[in-house]
Amino acid sequence: VRFLITFSDSKLYACVLCSKWNVDYPQPHMCVVKGSSVVILCSFSYPDKHVVQEVMWGHNKNIYEEPFIYHSGSNNSSSRFQYVGNKRNNCSLQIHQVEQGDKGKYAFRFITNSTKGQWTGKSGSTLKIVDFNISMTKLKRHESIQEGDSVNLTCTDRCDAGNFSSVFTWFKNGEYLQDGRVLQLGNVSFTNSGNYTCSLKTSTGTTSGVLHVDVEYGPRNTSVSVTPSTETLICHSHANPAVENYTWFKIYNDHISAAGHQRELHLKKDFQGDHNYFCMATNKYGSHSSSTVLLRGKGTTDQIAICTSIAALLIVVTVVAIRSKVMEISSFRQCTKRTESQENENEVNMQMALLLSLLVVCSFLRLAHYEVA
Repeated sequence: VRFLITFSDSKLYACVLCSKWNVDYPQPHMCVVKGSSVVILCSFSYPDKHVVQEVMWGHNKNIYEEPFIYHSGSNNSSSRFQYVGNKRNNCSLQIHQVEQGDKGKYAFRFITNSTKGQWTGKSGSTLKIVDFNISMTKLKRHESIQEGDSVNLTCTDRCDAGNFSSVFTWFKNGEYLQDGRVLQLGNVSFTNSGNYTCSLKTSTGTTSGVLHVDVEYGPRNTSVSVTPSTETLICHSHANPAVENYTWFKIYNDHISAAGHQRELHLKKDFQGDHNYFCMATNKYGSHSSSTVLLRGKGTTDQIAICTSIAALLIVVTVVAIRSKVMEISSFRQCTKRTESQENENEVNMQMALLLSLLVVCSFLRLAHYEVA
């Protein structure tokens, strides 16, 4: 003989000498990291001869009626909520890409083929959603991170509650670095600058917020570039923070003097003589100077132009003289001795060699107008 006891206020049915109506949640309280996936384990039972027709999961206030986050009889459920159970005794629910709005109580409800055969496991399972947190510690107490410092990055989440059971993976600018809760950066340099994140090793899609590491250093790799067309010098240097001051120096007759305080130095187009220039870049961590650049002034360029003009003129005169000489040699070759014509030809060849040498020297001077010392 079976007896059925009905509780109309909660639609709760129990039976004697048969299976009980029940929903069990092995983990009534769960802590989940935002962005991860979680399975809410669940099992259920009901009296014999009942057949389960519909299953659904409710969230917070909606655990007895629509809208449900999952309903087997509806196509409106979000793809993030996946029922991984069945209609016999497993009622587990998987939530993908957990969001902050997913926190709260979840309860399972099922309906059988009986008119009053429906049940809600109202005790439910409650989710707490937390973020990853990256903390940074430095051995030196100054605010900024400087070259040579030692820095430790620690990845934590409040789900651990001090147990440190989670296993993390570290990334820099999206590239894998290592596994472990703590990332140690010793004797840092500018190459350690970048964006650091950590994630659960078991779920690489679950990533912490970004921690930007900015290593500061003094100027380096300082150099000077020359723009001949505008007679402009430009100072280049790498520094973090950026270069605050540029100083130009001119070396003339073994005397050094300041020539400017901007990144670009514009020279006068008619400056005289040869000058050596170099620049110095400065920020709060120090200064660094470039190598020197040799520039040839107006006096030198005038000499080159005059030298080239004279050479060209002499070549023209010489060519004319050679042609006349050749004609003279041809007319009187039979009347003069062979040795005299050879001497004349040798003299002409020497003159040509001297003029060609002069032209080569002038051309070299023109090419060497700008050079780096």
